[in-house]
Amino acid sequence: MTTSLRTQVAIVGAGPAGLVLSHLLAEAGIDSIVLDSRSRAQIETTIRAGILEQGTVDLLARIDPDSRVHSVGDRHDGIELGFDGERHRIDFAGLTGRGVWLYPQHEVLTDLLALRLSRGQDLRFEVTASRVDDIDSNRPRVIAADRDGGELIIEADFVVGADGSHSVVRHQVAGRSSEGYFREYPFAWFGILCEAPPSSEELIYSNSDNGFALISQRSPEVQRMYFQCDPDADPNEMSEAEIWDTLQARVPGTTLNEGRIFQRDVLRFRSFVARELRHGRAALVGDAAHTVPPTGAKGMNLAIADVVLLSSALESLLVRRDEGPIDAYAELAMRRIWKAQHFSWWMTSMLHIAPGASDFDRRRQVGELRTVVESEAGRTYLAEAYTGWPFATGA
Repeated sequence: MTTSLRTQVAIVGAGPAGLVLSHLLAEAGIDSIVLDSRSRAQIETTIRAGILEQGTVDLLARIDPDSRVHSVGDRHDGIELGFDGERHRIDFAGLTGRGVWLYPQHEVLTDLLALRLSRGQDLRFEVTASRVDDIDSNRPRVIAADRDGGELIIEADFVVGADGSHSVVRHQVAGRSSEGYFREYPFAWFGILCEAPPSSEELIYSNSDNGFALISQRSPEVQRMYFQCDPDADPNEMSEAEIWDTLQARVPGTTLNEGRIFQRDVLRFRSFVARELRHGRAALVGDAAHTVPPTGAKGMNLAIADVVLLSSALESLLVRRDEGPIDAYAELAMRRIWKAQHFSWWMTSMLHIAPGASDFDRRRQVGELRTVVESEAGRTYLAEAYTGWPFATGA
């Protein structure tokens, strides 16, 4: 059987970008339908890290009175950079008046799903989009299949691809992934979740002669830690003792609180930007449009920035019949995307040891880190970029 539906905006993907967009559109009186190939349980239980910029937190708290970002999330007003046997604090609050929050993405999604469902949002789980047709017309269509294999056709005024790095919508908007801007880094992160109290009040980004490590947090009882590894490393190859020895060697001067490791994985580093973010009556946001390495904590925050800009453009298009903002969407979004790409690349290259790095390379890297920490201007740039630039609306 084929089911046909009509809405103003069809959103493919029920991640943070798709759910926040549906809310902002509803505030403007615009109807939407959100599709996702996963079940609600899968969305809420797929654990992903999350460092939220000040602007992202302010937006989540504004749109959702029941958001737990302030009650469960943990505000951090700085980070520590470790190198050359020293630790230097970057004081976000003192330099910019802003902070960041550690609040995992699956917790954000749990909040947003509850909010959208409580407000009658048409959210369709386990519905897989296969293609988007007629994006050059005023009535684009999303063709999908439900969990039982039934065909679902959604006719809309506009289609948004918020469906991640393997986006179906991107193929229609921007072509194949190979047609975008792509960079793969020669290292990865070996990540663990462990049962232990925090080893530090704030995140530690450590550049050592043994390689990079990040000492992060998840909760008072669970910690998240990473160390630089080969992209082809087997996460199950190392013993727990070897993992702790590796982490400890990369954060000299800090005694890590060890505990049972209950999750381990290897996270590859890639950067991608689609050549086109909008074509006709379809646009891309979030990982469908771009990915960044995690060093700069930009992934989810950049997706939310896309959505703030696109929601304003869609309100102009669908409510006021003004096409100017949607025509400007891609160019304005790209400005922030490339700033975030640069910051993520800069943090990554400054903190990691590239394969084959020479003694000159290592000494130059330490010189770069000293240039940052010993300069108020350098510390301020890092703090401004890490805590987030103001959202653009295109208005």
